[in-house]
Amino acid sequence: MYAIVDISGSQFRVVKGQEIKVPLSPGEAGTNLLLERVLLVEEETRIHIGQPLVAGASVDATILNHGRDRKVTVFKFKRRKGYKRTKGHRQDYTVLRINDIKLSKPKAAKKDPAAEKTAAAAESKTAPKSAAKAKSETNPRKED
Repeated sequence: MYAIVDISGSQFRVVKGQEIKVPLSPGEAGTNLLLERVLLVEEETRIHIGQPLVAGASVDATILNHGRDRKVTVFKFKRRKGYKRTKGHRQDYTVLRINDIKLSKPKAAKKDPAAEKTAAAAESKTAPKSAAKAKSETNPRKED
């Protein structure tokens, strides 16, 4: 079973027991996080795709630690102008361990008989044209 979750605007494929490095998240090391922005869940034979989120799905994770990534050097220059600038950047991150992927069945909505009647009436009014009439209304220019 795996899930695709949205964490701080980035999407991650997670599996139970996996450790992932994500953008800095608030919280102390050792605390639990409940990630509710689940975009997709794959069970043994079924795939649940959210529109945009899967209803009733969540991922339980634990914060292991926080840190800073390796330095990325940014170098700017303009040739023949004597312009050079060097800067460095280190991105903060959080390491999470995925404890569990939960998927609860959404409750079925109650059926309203009055709404069904109005939907059936609206369908009958917008019934498709007959096949013969539809054929004659296709492209009037015929290619020989």
